[in-house]
Amino acid sequence: MNVIEESVEIAVPVRTAYDQWTQFKSFPRFMPAVKRVDQVNPTMTRWKVGVGPLSQEFLAEIVEQVPDKLVAWRSVEREPWLRGEVEFRSEGPDRTVLTVRMEVRPRGLMGRLMDPSKLARRLVRTELGHFKEIIEGLGDASGAWRGSVRNGRVHPSEPDPPRSHVPKWPVG
Repeated sequence: MNVIEESVEIAVPVRTAYDQWTQFKSFPRFMPAVKRVDQVNPTMTRWKVGVGPLSQEFLAEIVEQVPDKLVAWRSVEREPWLRGEVEFRSEGPDRTVLTVRMEVRPRGLMGRLMDPSKLARRLVRTELGHFKEIIEGLGDASGAWRGSVRNGRVHPSEPDPPRSHVPKWPVG
């Protein structure tokens, strides 16, 4: 597997960055390579991604999720070809460092003909920049889900003080 790691510093509180990141259905707004994300259940998402004439769909399972800290996932197949995590680190009251780590295993003919990690690294860097622009422009997240996932099992969140503009469930 090829390993990719990219970070970006964002001028919003860690909670805001995390809450927006967990709105998976909004990814196509800031990630042009992501065409669609469907939340199948609390730990499973269906993705359609593509660049140019190439596209593919896959299922991804959230294997760990800790509010304001981490979201980790893997593709769901006999042999996972994609694993990743996003770490959220507070650098102060209004600063967050978001770090994406991914392992990508080449698949199929295209994976053998070209190095998918080079394209993936460029896409991750570019799309993290887009995420930064969107969330700093909004100043607040468009939604939130504050539950946790450990060992593939959902653990509901503790009730938060009411925030009338933030829907609770479903994620995405």
